[in-house]
Amino acid sequence: MSTLTHFDNQGQAHMVDVSDKALTHRIAVAQGRIEMLPTTLALIESGNSKKGDVLGIARIAGIQGSKRTSDLIPLCHPIALTRVALEFETVAEGTGVSACVMCTATAETVGPTGVEMEALTAVQVALLTIYDMCKAVDRGMTINGVRLLEKHGGKSGSFVASC
Repeated sequence: MSTLTHFDNQGQAHMVDVSDKALTHRIAVAQGRIEMLPTTLALIESGNSKKGDVLGIARIAGIQGSKRTSDLIPLCHPIALTRVALEFETVAEGTGVSACVMCTATAETVGPTGVEMEALTAVQVALLTIYDMCKAVDRGMTINGVRLLEKHGGKSGSFVASC
């Protein structure tokens, strides 16, 4: 890819015209993590948070966020998503200094444009929801490593991250 697609010949930002693109099955997978104190992770895993099931609520928030991507990112097309799924993995790291929750989101559609932004938005919203629900006990949490892992479908074909 040698040019930025969201600018016209005069350098003005615009929404890309996808009217001539074929409708194809498109899928994108994104991932990120939120790092926290081990005690915060233990609270999440125990299900005893005052606000309820942290990961269950984060899953719903991520799905909802993916459906609102075009409202948040100005030049994204509204997309009819056919599937959005979020998975969480908890990881206790090292010598008890840090722990994290990994979030992986998969978004799918049949349409003329990809779903990378929807998968990335789902991850971010889910991780922000975890932060919101746990900030009373751990304001030092950090969200890191949000990235596209893979995408398939469309004219540009497949992409799989190298690591």
